[in-house]
Amino acid sequence: MTDKEEFEIAVKALDSKKAEKITVLKVADLTILANYFVIASATSTTQVKALADAVEYHLEQAGVTPKSVEGIQSRNWIVLDYIDVIVHVFTEEAREFYQLEHLWADGEKVAISDIVKPN
Repeated sequence: MTDKEEFEIAVKALDSKKAEKITVLKVADLTILANYFVIASATSTTQVKALADAVEYHLEQAGVTPKSVEGIQSRNWIVLDYIDVIVHVFTEEAREFYQLEHLWADGEKVAISDIVKPN
């Protein structure tokens, strides 16, 4: 499975559970950490966990398991590391605090309008 297919599955899973402000950044030229960051917001810590669970479930159905999952206990920021794709699920407050989009502003924003359902 390609990393593009992985992030598309993650985006669809997040969208299916009503994640907010889903963003995909291509960071392959900036870091060896991953090729893509998928970033999404949730309205509560309960939704953060539900979104992370949905991503993990849908990618496992496609035969992909995370290398690691961090933040399950705090539920303010859960990180699912799929090596080439890293999924970050935040509460809105945590996302504002950490500002990943600002830290990785040199990353290329990937259009996802053809992946997510219109509101």
